[in-house]
Amino acid sequence: MVIVVTERPGPSTVDVVSLREATKAWFLISLQTFGGPAGQIAVMQRTLVEEKRWIGQQRFLFALSYCTLLPGPEAQQLATYVGWLLNGVRGALVAGILFVLPGVVALLVLSGVYVAYGDTTLVEALFLGLGPAVIAIVLQAVIRVGRKGLTHPVFVALAVASFVALTFFAVPFPVVVLTAGVVGWVVGRARPDLAGSSGSSAAADDGPPPLVPDDALHAERPSTRRSAVVLVVGLTLWAAPVVAAALVLGRSSTLVDQGVFFSGAAVVTFGGAYAVLAYVAQQAADVYGWLAPGEMVRGLALAETTPGPLIMVVQFVAFLGAYRDPGTLDPWVAAVLAALLTTWVTFVPCFLFILLGAPYVERLRHNRTLASALTGITAAVVGVIANLALYFALHTLFEETRRVTTGPLALELPVVGTLQWAALAVTVLGCLLIFRRGWSVLRTLGACTLVGAALHLATVAA
Repeated sequence: MVIVVTERPGPSTVDVVSLREATKAWFLISLQTFGGPAGQIAVMQRTLVEEKRWIGQQRFLFALSYCTLLPGPEAQQLATYVGWLLNGVRGALVAGILFVLPGVVALLVLSGVYVAYGDTTLVEALFLGLGPAVIAIVLQAVIRVGRKGLTHPVFVALAVASFVALTFFAVPFPVVVLTAGVVGWVVGRARPDLAGSSGSSAAADDGPPPLVPDDALHAERPSTRRSAVVLVVGLTLWAAPVVAAALVLGRSSTLVDQGVFFSGAAVVTFGGAYAVLAYVAQQAADVYGWLAPGEMVRGLALAETTPGPLIMVVQFVAFLGAYRDPGTLDPWVAAVLAALLTTWVTFVPCFLFILLGAPYVERLRHNRTLASALTGITAAVVGVIANLALYFALHTLFEETRRVTTGPLALELPVVGTLQWAALAVTVLGCLLIFRRGWSVLRTLGACTLVGAALHLATVAA
C-alpha cells in the first residue's frame, strides 16, 4: 500500500491549545526531565503523544528525526519544535526556555554549594533515588517508541543495527545517523510503500485523533524575508552578551574566553552531550585551567541529577572557572554571570536552528526522498535511545566501568564489584511502580526520591 500524504490545514498563528495551558504543561514536563535525552524524550512522548494527544506519534518521531540531525541537545530542540507546532514562535520560546530553566536554577545553586563546601554531600541524599528511577522511565520509552515506531522488520533491523554499532563498535553518532538516512533512502527507492511508514499513525496511535494530525502542515510558510529576520535576530542575540562582556571587561576576561569557546562548542555538539564532553573537559582543564580534570566528573554527576539537558554541565565549568579567575569582578558575581553567559551562548543556537529550519522541514515532508531518509533515521533513533539508556544505566548502577577494545570491538563493561546496591534497589522499585502498578512519572520520581534518601541516610548512619 502506498501512503500518500496530503496537505491539510494545520497549526498556524492561531494556537492549537491555549498558550496558558501549554505553558503549564511545559513547566510540568521541565520538572521531570532527568536522565539525559532518553529520559527527556520519554517524558514528552508520554505527556504530549499519549496523555494529552496534542501531537501524533508519526509527527513526534518526524520532529525528533530532524532534531537528531542538529548540533546541540536534541530533546530541548524537540520541545522547541513541538512548542512551535502548538503555539508558533511564542510556543517555541516558552517550551525551549522552560525545558532548561529548572536545570539552570538547580545547577547554579549546586555549583555554589560545591564552591562553598567543597563537595556535593548535602545533595546526595536527595538525588540518590532520581537517577535509578529514570532508568525505569527510559526503559518504558524504549518499549513504547519501539512498539509504535518500528512497524516493519526492515526498521526493526535498522534500529538493532544502530544499537549494535553504537554499543559494541563505538561508531560515531553522526555516522550512524547519516548511514541510517542513506539506508532509509535506498529502502524508499526499492520499496516506495515503506517510505514514511515507520511510525505511521494508522499503526501507532490509539485513542482520539491528535490536535496536530500527522498529515497536517504548519501554516507558517517559509520565506526569504522571514528567514533573514530570524537569522539576523538570532545571530545578534547570540553574540550580543559576549560583545558586551568584551567591551566592559576586556578581551582577556575569563567571561569572554568562555563565551567564545562555548559558542563554538554549541555548533559542534553532534551526538549530544557525551559526544562533546571529552573535548570540553580537555580544553577547560588542560588549556584554560578553569577546573581540575576530576572536577569535570563531579560536574557531570550534578548535571545528571538535575533536570534539563546534560550539556548543562558547561554551566558548572564556567561557574568554577570565573570564580577562580574573576578579574576585576567579585568572585561570586563573576561566577554567576559566567554561568548565565555560557548557558545563553549554548542554547540560543538551538532556538535559531528550529525557528529557521522548521518551516522548511515541514514543507519537505512531502518530498519522497527526504521522507525515505527520515524514515530510516526515525528507526535508528530507537536504537540511539536504547544505547543512551544502557549508558545511563551503566553509570548509575556502577561506580566504575572499563573499556574493552579488541579489533573493531569497543565495548564499555561494568566493574561488577562496584555495583551500587542502593541504586539497584531503587531501579527495581521504579520498574515495579511503572510497569506493574502503572504509576505516573512524577509519582514514581517522588517515591524513588524518598526511598533513595532513606537508603542514603541509613548508609551514612551505619
